[in-house]
Amino acid sequence: MFAGFMINAWTTATLVAVVAGVVGFFVVLRGSAFPAHAIPKGAFAGAAGASLLGVSTLAGRGRNDVVTALALVMMLALGAAFLSQTTQYEPEIYSLLFGEILGVSSSQILPIAALGIVCIVAVAVLYRPLMLTSIVPEIAAAKGVRSYRTEIVFLIIVALATTMTVPVVGALLIFSLMIGPPAAARSLTSRPGLAMALSVVIALITIWAAIAASYLYNWPVGFFVGVLAALSYGAGRAWAAWRRNRIRARPSDGSQLMAQMTGG
Repeated sequence: MFAGFMINAWTTATLVAVVAGVVGFFVVLRGSAFPAHAIPKGAFAGAAGASLLGVSTLAGRGRNDVVTALALVMMLALGAAFLSQTTQYEPEIYSLLFGEILGVSSSQILPIAALGIVCIVAVAVLYRPLMLTSIVPEIAAAKGVRSYRTEIVFLIIVALATTMTVPVVGALLIFSLMIGPPAAARSLTSRPGLAMALSVVIALITIWAAIAASYLYNWPVGFFVGVLAALSYGAGRAWAAWRRNRIRARPSDGSQLMAQMTGG
């Protein structure tokens, strides 16, 4: 499990999980699940085109304009068309859609790390505007923060995050990694800083466990990513529901005092 070729997989997976946890937190907070779902499909088309041209597939993934269902369908159609013209149709389409983390080469780690750093720095720089436009857009507008520009920049960040994550878990399942752990984290706490940290931790656990399970059982990594992400979200929602019910069932201070006075 920790052989030489697996070191690249563990390293890349860690980078992907950190970025997916940070960026995914704002995807969930801003209700941008559809762009987070659509952009990887556009990335699939870009990567397929790059593969057809014989260049690195990382060069063709950075698309941030796929924000409508029509564009989504068009990108998927183009991706299928591009891949149909290559001599390695089945391996390419499987890799781009479902990921091939066990095949990540050492030469891919540096560009993936560079894109990850860009995403983290961009989120750090835009943290305050992103929080304001996500939670209190009226106050953001009063302070002169232009929500439209913030949204455009954020979609670019999502596109960059997708660029680095598609090679690992694939276009179809990066959505799970960017939505499941952050949504679970938000169910566990309402504190933004803590929720973001929990999002990263849950994403790390998800992808590490997925790699280990894939290695042991010879099933696709993407399958385990999707299942574990869904389970983490379900567990988070169950915890939130239990906590709400416990708070509702807890008697107020006034009720406790009355019970003591009446001997109840």
